[in-house]
Amino acid sequence: MPVEHRYKSNSEMLEELRPMEVTLSTTMSERDTRQRVHEYFTVDLSGHLDNIGLTMPDQLAAGALNVWGNSLPAGALPAGAVEVGGVPFVTAGGDGSRPDNVRCAGQLLDLPPVAGSWLHVLATSERRCEEELHVHYADGAVDPEWLRVSDFWPAAAHFGEVAAARTGAMHYPHHIQGDLGGQIWATRVPATRGGTLAALRLPDNPALHLFALTVETVR
Repeated sequence: MPVEHRYKSNSEMLEELRPMEVTLSTTMSERDTRQRVHEYFTVDLSGHLDNIGLTMPDQLAAGALNVWGNSLPAGALPAGAVEVGGVPFVTAGGDGSRPDNVRCAGQLLDLPPVAGSWLHVLATSERRCEEELHVHYADGAVDPEWLRVSDFWPAAAHFGEVAAARTGAMHYPHHIQGDLGGQIWATRVPATRGGTLAALRLPDNPALHLFALTVETVR
């Protein structure tokens, strides 16, 4: 016997789909109402500062961002609390009379004992850097993560960082180059394990300079 095929009308098909649409809409609405809480913990670097990257015009010879003695104008990063991209940092500032950054040489920095999600840094480098650092956790675990920082010389961010500071001049040991700027970058490193943090082992690369560090938790 011939088989009769009956095709549903558009209105019938929409009627069948309507309960599924309502369920999906409710699920999305519930998901949107959940709010994540972000907390920030600034890390005190004062005990590790060992390099001068910011100078005043009367302290040019103290600059040491590279072997040529370059530095950035002191006003690039004011001392105290600064905010970049919604993330708070605390910086030492600088005028050429005292260290204002950490030149990376494998130092171990204590971190706040919180379940960190991100490590935010203000940093710059000579000829951009891609280096491994190591995130230490309270349970003894250690995870390698990549820290990528663009050049302090004038150029676009190679790794997509946010510019934390841009200057209108570059300092040399014996003169100021007024038509050549410099920059300090804000970037972040994931703490993927989600456990309680203990410490951060910096890379061993003197071309990489750390000005500030903040831990972010997300829950």
